[in-house]
Amino acid sequence: MEKLKKQVRHYQLHSGKTYMQYEQDKYSKYQNYLYKRALYGLSSIEKDELEKMCERKKHRIRTVHRRAQGVLNIAKQKVTIAYSNDIFQYFFPNSKLTKQLAELTDTDENFRNSLTFKDLLLTKDDIISIFIENGILPKNFLSLKEEPVRLPSLKNENKTQRV
Repeated sequence: MEKLKKQVRHYQLHSGKTYMQYEQDKYSKYQNYLYKRALYGLSSIEKDELEKMCERKKHRIRTVHRRAQGVLNIAKQKVTIAYSNDIFQYFFPNSKLTKQLAELTDTDENFRNSLTFKDLLLTKDDIISIFIENGILPKNFLSLKEEPVRLPSLKNENKTQRV
């Protein structure tokens, strides 16, 4: 038994590859920042950055997040409709009900689709392409590698209040 332990230890220490390789995201830090900001809204931003952020920027982030959630809800409904139509056409190919269901592809903005991206087989790439199509992420999103250099915005702290 002792000999086996020594052999295992020797193998572990001297067998070439002794490291693990983790899955790496193909998107840059800035691309992930934009993606998470659209998908999760203000909850994706760290507290210290959030405290420094002006109200107009917070409002823009909330608005984009709300739009993103609406667009994702419609996209999830379309995927769900496509899957259900495929199931009905597979099991009941000659049914009148199947033909009627296949014709109905309308989505409802008031209905909230609670299925997860994993259940619908939607990947991060799919979500990003949906966001780009609908103008939530910029058209040049895939070519962005680092945050563009901008002049610092000035906070107008001495705002006159209307009475």
